[in-house]
Amino acid sequence: MQSMSFFASTARKVTAFAAAAATLLALGACGNSNNGSASNNGAKSTSEPQEGVPTNYTGSFPMPDPGKAYNNPKDRGELKQGGTLTLPITEIGPNWNAIDVNGNTVYMDGLWRFYMPRIWEYPADGSMENIKPNANYVTKVEQTSDSPETVVFTINDKASWNDGTPITWKDFEATWKVQSGESDKFTPALTTGYDQIKSVTKGDTDKQAVVTFEKDFYPYQSLFNLLYPSEALTGDDTKDGDTFSKGWSNDSHSDKWGAGPFVVSKSSDSEVTFTPNPKWWGDKPLLDKVVLKQMEPSAAMNAFKNGEIDAVGASDAESMTSAKTVKDAYLRRSYDSGVYTLTINTKNIPLEVRKAFVQGVDRSQLQKISFQGIDWTEKTPGSLILPQFQNGYEDNMPAESKYSTANATKTLEDAGYKKNSDGYYEKGGKVAAITYTTFSDAAATKALATAIQKMAKTVGIKVSIDIKASNTFSDTVSSGNWDMIGLGWSSMDPFGYASSAYQLYGSKSGSNFSFTGSDEIDKELESIPGIKDSTKAIAQFNKAEKEAQKLYAQIPYENGQITVAVKKGLANYGPAGYSSGARVMVTAHPENLGWEK
Repeated sequence: MQSMSFFASTARKVTAFAAAAATLLALGACGNSNNGSASNNGAKSTSEPQEGVPTNYTGSFPMPDPGKAYNNPKDRGELKQGGTLTLPITEIGPNWNAIDVNGNTVYMDGLWRFYMPRIWEYPADGSMENIKPNANYVTKVEQTSDSPETVVFTINDKASWNDGTPITWKDFEATWKVQSGESDKFTPALTTGYDQIKSVTKGDTDKQAVVTFEKDFYPYQSLFNLLYPSEALTGDDTKDGDTFSKGWSNDSHSDKWGAGPFVVSKSSDSEVTFTPNPKWWGDKPLLDKVVLKQMEPSAAMNAFKNGEIDAVGASDAESMTSAKTVKDAYLRRSYDSGVYTLTINTKNIPLEVRKAFVQGVDRSQLQKISFQGIDWTEKTPGSLILPQFQNGYEDNMPAESKYSTANATKTLEDAGYKKNSDGYYEKGGKVAAITYTTFSDAAATKALATAIQKMAKTVGIKVSIDIKASNTFSDTVSSGNWDMIGLGWSSMDPFGYASSAYQLYGSKSGSNFSFTGSDEIDKELESIPGIKDSTKAIAQFNKAEKEAQKLYAQIPYENGQITVAVKKGLANYGPAGYSSGARVMVTAHPENLGWEK
């Protein structure tokens, strides 16, 4: 994967591009067909139809298949040319560089999918054998040597940046340079894999990039999914570093460095408009315009009900109930390939308080709150990176982390904490306290926060709730000025065990927002990408994650599902597993988004 992209886990209702500020169904057949759709007579169906379920269904919601894309898949010939798609989004910018540590959100990843190169196409189920390059950009990828590991990318002759500069091997070289970690002037979200590359050179022509590794790195299909334009580099690391980390602030650079089916024709911190790129060499976009409007979850649902937007997140009971009041609409649901977590800032909260908090909070109850009224059940997850449906998944939470109020209070008392008159533990005059920062006005978010507060109080830990506006999410996270925050990590491909393990758990990683780790854990994590056998690599990842979780800073509590409500007739849009990063409902081919004839 390019990297794990984070998002505000408390903004569940906006978890589709139209739904999560970056996530994504089709409205064709009604519910009584024999393809497994929900019926209107209350009968329970076994599987969800790919076009979704009509909002007037009355039975139990059918379960999706983790290997299918629930986006109303349609051939271009079945769709009309023209039309507008209007979607809500939680946050626009301010950093438009999706591979920078502060721009690496699902929201920006979703925006990049419209106008920047997307090299790989990952199947919904994440199976290795079905991965292929996006022929609009790369026509062939071949490993030509095992010693040293060498991979050759053949670039589409027509592929060019919007300023007219051809996309060449130099862009692969630039992408390697800014993400290799060799220069402290760049602030990439992820260096794993790129830091194992020895060189990126010209092949037989400028349209061939030869990538030679210093150390073996697998899987190489996780690299170069997003390209950084070589034209953004001058050779001056200081200047180039400023451009990388600051030069994309409130600037998409669509006119120069864009290279996708759409261009950014207008943008602000409240709205972005995409229109077809006249310089695009692939299939012409079906839509005349795509508009994304920054909205709070409640405002987005009201806008959908009023016909102002065409899709909206409906992943909790409140929003699903609201969406079902809209006529001629469909609900599309998919397994989420990401994870929702509570992340604790270890700079502020000592280990014994973190451990007691994990022991004192019943994660299964958090799930029940989140899943209430949506016909969804799952086991409590034990990994930040592998979803439970992926082969090799293990529960990597420590045995001592299991819910037990008795163990939680014992942890504090063994560490020298004593209860004060308010019923909270304290030590050295300092109360065992955590401020929980959230970013949503949704009822489900408030219910979750209140439940956490009550459970923590039972074991003598004081939890205060700090509610911030959703559009301050990225700035707040990167500032580090918080104690605990609800984060979601979205897997854009199935390779997180290799490419993103260090990103989330590495002691020197800029994306390790818990600010924890150790040299020993780093070594365990760094060994994973050198293992060619994926089964053995995942086993090593599980071993490393088990050690990382003993620091009690990351608390996964659900994988869950993504549900979006969409207007009838919208095609090739919806939650689709890895093929759309699950949370980013636009696939590698946004030119195929459209409306049925």
